[in-house]
Amino acid sequence: MNETLKTIAERFSCRGYTGELLDKEIIEAIGHAGLQAPSTMNLQHWEIIAIQNKELIDEMDEAALEYLKENNNTMYQRILERGGKVFYNSACLFLILTPEDAHANVSMDVGIVSQNITLAAKSLGLGSVIVYMATFPFMHEKGPYFKEKIGWKEGYKFGMGVLVGQAKDTKEPHEIDLEKFRIVE
Repeated sequence: MNETLKTIAERFSCRGYTGELLDKEIIEAIGHAGLQAPSTMNLQHWEIIAIQNKELIDEMDEAALEYLKENNNTMYQRILERGGKVFYNSACLFLILTPEDAHANVSMDVGIVSQNITLAAKSLGLGSVIVYMATFPFMHEKGPYFKEKIGWKEGYKFGMGVLVGQAKDTKEPHEIDLEKFRIVE
């Protein structure tokens, strides 16, 4: 099996990190992998912001948890069962933002960017997980403060978040269901 297929096969959704900070070169390499994603008509309707300020991530985590407690008891309970951290003690949060007036296929493009980031992280020996919950700090009353702190541009909206860091534990990737694949000849 080649290295790319091995990376894909071994990647798992990591929900526990050591909190250890990553070198800037690593973050740049992962961010560049995200930027290399293909997009509809090569419009590249995205901006990637890598947040590695651990204090800010922890503050955003608290706001997200408060938001969930007030608005979604089911998700809130699930996060509590997983240790009470929305961002699982991650040292880096990649935010993918898109223009508010972006084309209809932008969700697909954001998915490809997210996947590139997770595969780049895995190839560098890191854990990752794609997290829509990264939008919750910005829905909290402190949302405008967080947007200012990270330089969120006017006219952009949340696309997706990806947590990256040193995995605290490893786990097996999910089982693939071969019933969901077929070849038509």
